[in-house]
Amino acid sequence: MGDGSMSSPSMRIAVLVPCYNEEAAVATVVRDFKQALPTAVVYVYDNNSKDRTVEVARAAGAEVRGERRQGKGHVVRRMFADIDADIYVLVDGDATYDAPSAPGMIERLVSERLDMVVGLRVDQEQAAYRMGHRTGNWMLTSFLAEVFGQAFKDILSGYRVFSRRFVKSFPVLSDGFEIETELTVHALELALPVAEIATPYYARPEGSVSKLNTWRDGFRILNTILKLYRSEKPLRFFTAIGIFLALISIGFAIPILVTYIETGLVPRLPTAVLSMGLMIMALLSASSGLVLDTVTRGRREMKLLAYLSQSPVGG
Repeated sequence: MGDGSMSSPSMRIAVLVPCYNEEAAVATVVRDFKQALPTAVVYVYDNNSKDRTVEVARAAGAEVRGERRQGKGHVVRRMFADIDADIYVLVDGDATYDAPSAPGMIERLVSERLDMVVGLRVDQEQAAYRMGHRTGNWMLTSFLAEVFGQAFKDILSGYRVFSRRFVKSFPVLSDGFEIETELTVHALELALPVAEIATPYYARPEGSVSKLNTWRDGFRILNTILKLYRSEKPLRFFTAIGIFLALISIGFAIPILVTYIETGLVPRLPTAVLSMGLMIMALLSASSGLVLDTVTRGRREMKLLAYLSQSPVGG
């Protein structure tokens, strides 16, 4: 592995395929990736499928395992914990991603010593990428870029290649389709070396049904981004709340102050008390942000130490 070549016999490659009711597509995924990556082991993790996903995947040559807790985040957490490899390829089991792109993504990861390569989806058919999902992805990607910095054009892509040090230092916290957002934020907050490679994106095969809901999952991902912003950028988050409360407090206080200067009286005592209370809350919010920012720095240092404890790709 020291020469950085993905053809090295000591380079262990694991293809991770989370599945839920993918009987119509999983065999194609397994066969395509076994052909594209002959030395890789394809792991299919079934998430309580009601159809023949397990039987079809096993017949296609995959090593099939299961995760009983429902949700893609739970499945990814289990896969990352269980599988020991040097290179990890994460791909959905719906046959929408291009298996022949995997060797190029791995080569990019190894040659440039990266920790994550994301497959930037380029739809090949109108039905591959619904307009609502395209718009939601653009909005979420723009929001994430504004908060954490521009690094990706497709934060919701389920096609990714990881180094071992990324996988073994990544604390999976989400339980559903927010996992892609969490993977992206982890790379951004630790300033890890990453890249994107354009890959074809196809429509689901006939008989395969998407588990995504544009509005429900969009709001869940947006909620995840807000929670991550609160936990990773607490000083900015709570200071913004403090400024908002302070402005409202000042808005209530100005008429009272003008009346006091003119008459020497405070006729609206409840409003004055409300204004004072809002200002106290604003100061408490800013103070909380300052304390939590120190805590967050300590957590980030622990994540970085866990990341550095693993050998780099080709190391």
